[in-house]
Amino acid sequence: MPKISKTKYYSWKSGKLADGCKFCVRGRKLVLFVTGICSKNCWYCPLSEQKKNKDVVFANEWKTSNPKEIIKEAELCSALGAGITGGDPLLRIERTVKYIRLLKRHFGKKFHIHLYAPLNNITKQKLKKLYNAGLDEIRVHPDFHSRKNWEQIKTIREFDWVVGMEIPAIPGLRTETKQMIGYFSEYISFLNINELEQSDTNLAGMQKRGLKTKGVIDYGIKGSHELAMDLLNYAKDKVKNVHYCTTKLKDAVQLATRIKIRAKNYAQPFDKVTKEGLLVRGVIYLPELKPGFGYRRKIEKITKTKKKKILLKLNKKLKQLKNKYKIKPSMIKIDTQKLRILTSQKLIKKIKDPSIILAIAAEYPTWDATEIEIDFL
Repeated sequence: MPKISKTKYYSWKSGKLADGCKFCVRGRKLVLFVTGICSKNCWYCPLSEQKKNKDVVFANEWKTSNPKEIIKEAELCSALGAGITGGDPLLRIERTVKYIRLLKRHFGKKFHIHLYAPLNNITKQKLKKLYNAGLDEIRVHPDFHSRKNWEQIKTIREFDWVVGMEIPAIPGLRTETKQMIGYFSEYISFLNINELEQSDTNLAGMQKRGLKTKGVIDYGIKGSHELAMDLLNYAKDKVKNVHYCTTKLKDAVQLATRIKIRAKNYAQPFDKVTKEGLLVRGVIYLPELKPGFGYRRKIEKITKTKKKKILLKLNKKLKQLKNKYKIKPSMIKIDTQKLRILTSQKLIKKIKDPSIILAIAAEYPTWDATEIEIDFL
């Protein structure tokens, strides 16, 4: 009789974790978002406004379609694999195949790649392209309210790769979900059940159905955990490997571990790395780019011409500071992305210059360098 056990990752399982998940819980998976375009429009989709229904590419938090930058992000996170997601990656099949080949070519055949896909755009031709590119694992997300495309799972099983199913535990859909598990159990080698989570983009859909979060700072939906445990108990006799992935796993394990790894690889000589993986650094802003309400949007809207002028000002100020305070080149640099100067928190306290804004910031070591705290001096 299969047993349910709690993992050290704040999750529960019966059997083993899928290979893709093994790398994920270690923070060693690159999340490669290949497009936000999707034909399903699921009301519970948690994608951000930055991604939902937009044809954009992200390597973790890095918005890019540049192959070199995708490789760099994977290296900064010491990734041993990638999870390709969307949107629907099959709606941009050539792009998806291109990235699978890119990663396999650079990191080798053992670099594990799994892909998430709904069933409504599956064709044998697309599957063949994915298989030939080297895709290791495919995770399907069927429609809860229609069986129209469920039989596509048979086409997917014609190829020699690992096939699983990944679905959210949605309160109110207990019967539909069990029927789905019953149907697909014959074709899948693992089942992942995700705790349902609330986001800015699915809030209206949650409210319409009377669904609420478990707490003020917890975006997991009330009742999803209990349903997931029930589904896990139901599925353990039907599917060899079942895993219930909580929102806490995603934040406290997957994301937190990846951030710590990236901090270690990315930290500059002047950065102090906290035990949580945050970078504490001295920051110099031009007065017109002082952080505040709408700061990030202001940075994004800067034109190429204006950016050149700002960089010239920053370069001039950088030279002045180096000479006046005898700062080694390795201890101060221009951040061309966020248009500011970075140095150590020790050095920033020595600088006296009323023409600039001085601060000590604690921020994530991710590409978007989200500030957690800023103390202006």
